[in-house]
Amino acid sequence: MNNKRITVFRKEHFNAAHRLNNPAWSVERNKAVFGLCNNDNFHGHNYELIVQVSGEIDPETGYLIDLKILSDLIKEEVLNRFDHKNLNLDTQEFKHLNPTAENIAVVIYDLIRAKLDERYTLKIRLYETERNFVEYPTEW
Repeated sequence: MNNKRITVFRKEHFNAAHRLNNPAWSVERNKAVFGLCNNDNFHGHNYELIVQVSGEIDPETGYLIDLKILSDLIKEEVLNRFDHKNLNLDTQEFKHLNPTAENIAVVIYDLIRAKLDERYTLKIRLYETERNFVEYPTEW
């Protein structure tokens, strides 16, 4: 079974509030670009997160990665940090970064990538709604 590449997926869920806003822009421009997502009092989403890890199967364990280890990593780096938080007000990551789905996915990728063994490739899929989702990184 050596050199067999495989991908595993871990699905998680978190709830968070945010406001899309560019402080360098006027109130009018923010409202025009971000619409309801620019609500002064914020709004929330029930985010669905899919963490995709790829690599070679370990011949000793038969695992790519122990899914309990991956689950714990996601809980520590993402859920504990973002679940039931106001991303704009309660997190360091979005103090000066607009918490769009795109930016949230990149931040989550960076947090997990920093703790994940480099032999694995990583991809993040983040659903903001059932119909709207982003993936990072993307192959061109």
